[in-house]
Amino acid sequence: MTTTDLTQIATRITQANIELINASIKKLSNTQLNWKPTATSWSINEVLSHLNEYLKYYHPLFLRKIENTRFTSTKEGFSSSPLGRSAWKSMKLGNAQNIKRKIKSPKDCNPTFTPSVLKGEQLHQFIDQQKNFLFIIEKSKAVNIRRIKIPISRSKVVRLRLGDALLYVVYHNERHMQQILNIQHNTNFPAQ
Repeated sequence: MTTTDLTQIATRITQANIELINASIKKLSNTQLNWKPTATSWSINEVLSHLNEYLKYYHPLFLRKIENTRFTSTKEGFSSSPLGRSAWKSMKLGNAQNIKRKIKSPKDCNPTFTPSVLKGEQLHQFIDQQKNFLFIIEKSKAVNIRRIKIPISRSKVVRLRLGDALLYVVYHNERHMQQILNIQHNTNFPAQ
């Protein structure tokens, strides 16, 4: 994979997320945004609040690492580390746009365990976060995304290459956008 390929994938998915929110999610009622298919599943608002909590960790970290790196010589070729590839592949949707396997969310980013993550304005926050992510992707083009290391949110000891971390976050976002579509397409989803 080239650096250009990676940034194009990240940009395309992030723009698609913004379009999905603007085209179909923004017009939903509060009842629809807070509806859950089952008692133990998440609502659309809860999915968005989960994403916002995750992005509050990664976005400032990405920017800080990009702005303070000494690795400013870009490389066109990018190769994932085995750990990085495993991380982002675990988030990536299957060929049929399906969620291949469930992954437990950290409790501090899980609205079921931490209801305080539901702060209101989830939609607007998420759109702002996605626009910020586009800016981060653009800035990443000026650095060596293989040499910069990003500690993952679950363990500060485990570090991914910036390119792998960008893919991890973008596929995580895409995965939850699919979860939102699945909620909307549920046969019991409220009409209003």
